[in-house]
Amino acid sequence: MTQIQSPDTTKKRKITRHPRRPFGHYGDVRDRSPSVTARLTRPRDTRVWATPWLERRSPDSVPVVELNVSTASQGGHAVVTATGELDLYTAPRLQAALAGLLRDQADRITVDMSGVEFCDSTGMNVLLSAMKRLKEQGGSLELAAPRPAVKRILQVTGLDTVFTVVDAVPAFDSL
Repeated sequence: MTQIQSPDTTKKRKITRHPRRPFGHYGDVRDRSPSVTARLTRPRDTRVWATPWLERRSPDSVPVVELNVSTASQGGHAVVTATGELDLYTAPRLQAALAGLLRDQADRITVDMSGVEFCDSTGMNVLLSAMKRLKEQGGSLELAAPRPAVKRILQVTGLDTVFTVVDAVPAFDSL
C-alpha cells in the first residue's frame, strides 16, 4: 500500500492499488500478511476425484452406466459386442478391443451395437479410426443392429453412408 500526498491539501490519502497496475492487482505477495500469503500461494488440490458421491447415492438413484465389451472371433472374422453407453469415458474400452483385433490381423470386424444405448462423438471417432485402419489392412468394419438413438446419430452426421450398417449380427455359421 502506498501513501501519496494530495497537492491541494496536506492530508494523506491511502490508495488500495497501484495506480499503474491493472484492476485487481493489489501489490506484491511480500506486502501481504503471512496468513493471506499462505492462502493465496497454497497449491491447489490437484488430486483426481474418485467420485465420492457414488458411495453416498441413494438406492433408488440412477445407476452408473458403463460399457461392457466382449469379442468373439472365428477365422478372419470377429464380432465385438458392446453394451452400455459409448462416450468420452468408456470409449477407450472399445478402442482397446478394436486395437487388439487389428493387431491380430482380423479381416472383417462386426460391431454389435444392439446393446449401445448412447453414443457420442468420441465413440464415433473410435469407430471411424478403427474402420480407417482396417481398410488400410484390406479389411472391413460394419455396425450391426444399432438402436434407434444411435441410428439417428449416424443419419444426422452422415456416417450411415460411411459405415456399412446391417440390421442383424451375422452368425458365424453363415460365414
